[in-house]
Amino acid sequence: MPSLTRKTTKTGTRLRVLATFAAAASLTLALSGCTKLETHSPSSVRNAADAQAADGKAADGKADAFGTQARAGGLGTVDCAHTKCIALTFDAGPSENSARLLDILKEKQVPATFFLLGKRHIDTYPELVRRMADEGHEVASHTWTHKILTDAEPDEIREELERPNKEIERLTGERPTLMRPPQGRTDDTVHDISRELGLAEVLWTVTAKDYKTNDSDLITERVLDQSSRDGIILLHDIYDGTVPAVPGIIDALKKRGYVFVTVPQLLAPGKAEPGKVYR
Repeated sequence: MPSLTRKTTKTGTRLRVLATFAAAASLTLALSGCTKLETHSPSSVRNAADAQAADGKAADGKADAFGTQARAGGLGTVDCAHTKCIALTFDAGPSENSARLLDILKEKQVPATFFLLGKRHIDTYPELVRRMADEGHEVASHTWTHKILTDAEPDEIREELERPNKEIERLTGERPTLMRPPQGRTDDTVHDISRELGLAEVLWTVTAKDYKTNDSDLITERVLDQSSRDGIILLHDIYDGTVPAVPGIIDALKKRGYVFVTVPQLLAPGKAEPGKVYR
């Protein structure tokens, strides 16, 4: 029979170890101010969709030759599972700079995803919202007034998200399915309301911090240094240094073998699910 004293000592040691881990975890949560944010990568979304499609094909013996492909601007179809795809996204427009940006994207045959603000943007440049949609870009929401959603009450969050949805749908005929929370700040309440409104949340993997500089060369350098396959680039066409940087960013990334796609195309054949966060 094992010694009761030894058994008690071992149990006490295990409890102290567990307590140490629990304290460390509590400290991490206290420092972060929230629980760990669960995000989904483009590759995980594609893989899950492919696995589901494979199960379906095995069941009925049918195959879709284009099931893993998405259309990317004027470039035909692209399979991001086998191609170096990257998504160019712009926040907080439209603005007086957006027409020039759209000209550049059209010339370069590059689709983008626009996360639009409502007040003083959608309501000021409705013709640019229509043009974005007409030229094949993804039009999404960045709230109505750029309110930090994690500081807002549920009714305020709902208003911030629903109002741009209605305006974008009125202007383009399509209701947004994506939104980007201001400053990327989100929590369970934001997830729940986004799910209710049919919106998935999209963050980013590349930021030029163009809100801190008008140096177009620096903006270009920062984007190129951080870019990698399946990346989501965050830029703001409201700042003077950003749009002039775009041609160089596009040309340099194309030379590296990247193909530009919208965020939905980056996830294809999977789809962004409302209430989930993608990065």
